[in-house]
Amino acid sequence: MPDVTIRPLTAADEAEWRNLWTAYLAFYNTVLPEAVFASTFARILGDAPMDPKGFIARVDGQAMGLVHYLHHRHCWKIENVCYLQDLYVDPQARGTGLGRKLIEAVYAAADADGTPAVYWLTQDFNADGRRLYDRIGKLTPFIRYNRS
Repeated sequence: MPDVTIRPLTAADEAEWRNLWTAYLAFYNTVLPEAVFASTFARILGDAPMDPKGFIARVDGQAMGLVHYLHHRHCWKIENVCYLQDLYVDPQARGTGLGRKLIEAVYAAADADGTPAVYWLTQDFNADGRRLYDRIGKLTPFIRYNRS
């Protein structure tokens, strides 16, 4: 049985985080400038209320997954809500339950922070991810729009 560890990201994880996040962005056909990488990682390590947080997943010591999340205010609730922004599992570790463990780590962090409502988005073509999400979450009828 593999040794799985999920823990908050630290400064020492930057190189592995970059590799995982680069692979995640490639899945969505996205390339970001270095300034965004540097800013995002600094914010993940920050402590401002609006800063995102992140976990890294290791399987037998090897970085195999990451998740980013953040808390924000909500007009329909008194308590903040938690947005799970990015979730990535290396293809070698897909189907092992690692994605579920990363989501559950966010659930636990949200509960500990008093923000039990957690939500996320995905692309319609993310079939592997959606199979997991259909088991661990509730599909909503919302359709997203962006400023044009």
